[in-house]
Amino acid sequence: MDDKKSIVIEKIKHIVIDTIHNALEAGKVTFSELISKKMHRDYGHLSGLFSEVTGYTIEHYIILNKIKRVKEMLLYDELTLTEISYDLGYSSVAHLSHQFKKLTGLTPTYFKQLKLLKERVMLENL
Repeated sequence: MDDKKSIVIEKIKHIVIDTIHNALEAGKVTFSELISKKMHRDYGHLSGLFSEVTGYTIEHYIILNKIKRVKEMLLYDELTLTEISYDLGYSSVAHLSHQFKKLTGLTPTYFKQLKLLKERVMLENL
């Protein structure tokens, strides 16, 4: 029974990460609809199972992975925060910034500045 649960959880995680990383269907459909559709099961059941096995909600897992992706995108420095916000399906830059600060303790702008400062220090030490 645990193996079946683990397989379901891993499939849900894969759907979340794949959707976030590839910005697939962002803003077009909710994660609950997407997960339910791809898993061919009721979202309420999947959500309960996910929480039971992992100890946190699917929504929390989604937020953690979105913020992880925001960090990656900020480090690549190819898109503006507005573009990142749009690509990841946030309703606004303010919403993204609030979640980012809540989870990391830093604003996205400060996080990016730390990266630039680190690069400058590394160059100076060459």
